[in-house]
Amino acid sequence: MTSKTPPMRILSRLLRPQPSTKHYSTTAPNARLNGTVEYATTPILHHTSKSALSNPELPPHIRTGQTKRINLYTAVNEALRHALQSDERVLVFGEDIQFGGVFRCTMNLAADFGTERVFNTPLSEQGLVGFAIGAAAEGMKPVAEIQFADYVFPAFDQIHNEAAKYRFRSGATGVHCGGLVVRMPSGSVGHGALYHTQSPESLFTHTPGLRVVIPRSPTQAKGLLLASIASPDPVIFMEPKILYRAAVEQVPIEPFTLPLDRAEILKPGTDLTIISYGTPLYTCAAAIAKAEQDFGCSVELIDLRTIYPWDRETVLGSVRKTGRAVVVHESMMNAGVGAEVAASIQEKAFLRLEAPVKRVAGWATHTGLMFEQFVIPDVARVYDAIKQTIDY
Repeated sequence: MTSKTPPMRILSRLLRPQPSTKHYSTTAPNARLNGTVEYATTPILHHTSKSALSNPELPPHIRTGQTKRINLYTAVNEALRHALQSDERVLVFGEDIQFGGVFRCTMNLAADFGTERVFNTPLSEQGLVGFAIGAAAEGMKPVAEIQFADYVFPAFDQIHNEAAKYRFRSGATGVHCGGLVVRMPSGSVGHGALYHTQSPESLFTHTPGLRVVIPRSPTQAKGLLLASIASPDPVIFMEPKILYRAAVEQVPIEPFTLPLDRAEILKPGTDLTIISYGTPLYTCAAAIAKAEQDFGCSVELIDLRTIYPWDRETVLGSVRKTGRAVVVHESMMNAGVGAEVAASIQEKAFLRLEAPVKRVAGWATHTGLMFEQFVIPDVARVYDAIKQTIDY
């Protein structure tokens, strides 16, 4: 007797994953190092007004003011709101930003400032960046939003060949597109997969004429974004998307700017320097706490903030003091920011090194959904790098 082929609906039901099937990996319940980031207690964030206002980079009148507790996307919104209020040349635009955008960073701005200054654009990254360059060249201060950093590549030609070179090809005319800011959410979020996880910052560090800025916290986002809008150079402003709601801290209420040309030493140390930026700083802080407890070492932590052009003097001064360096970033290791930092340390501080400069970075692969946490650096990898460098 011949067997009868099951109907298609039965086949599809048989092939459908059962409810008990795990579709992605999660942290092991007894993991010693790779646990959940405790944003409520991490020293990376300011949990009190006193801590927030003690920052020596803040202007004196800000340091005697008040703070409020907000998350990172709200800090971006406040910076954009102040820029729109204080300078009529500021324009804010991008895909779906009139209702607030995917991450709500532009929420209520169109209602308050009108759709002539806060408006949606067609779904064309090349088009919206090209428009932004033209507006900046005519004296406006456009803030263009790319919905995800993964989608910036169609506009790369406009950014690299037009925005970055405008000043250099204009001769004595003085025409430039300083005042242009291109904002974009970047990095992993835990479930971004191939098209919502990328960290393409190193591509822009190959472009003279740009500044590339990545904030780590709400305070940094507010101050660095306002500084970027005021900058005479075009700025790529990359916002770590996982921090939009996760990172919450006390932030000065009044508007302020932070320097675009200086790294910040978040934690002093004497035995090893870790250089990082953005989300991995939280990973580094957790690894440092455990490593100092286990190995009795003292680790210095530096946030680059602006990764191009980056603050070489702060980094080199730290490494000459500690004699050891580890560079950590989420983007791919090959030709990444860490490669440039490591090469500069080798070139300028070689005789003070007690161990090779180590890089902890994302693996050179596209990020599949269930493998995301295995691609980007975790606490265990940074902890191991500290141990190997200290023991060398």
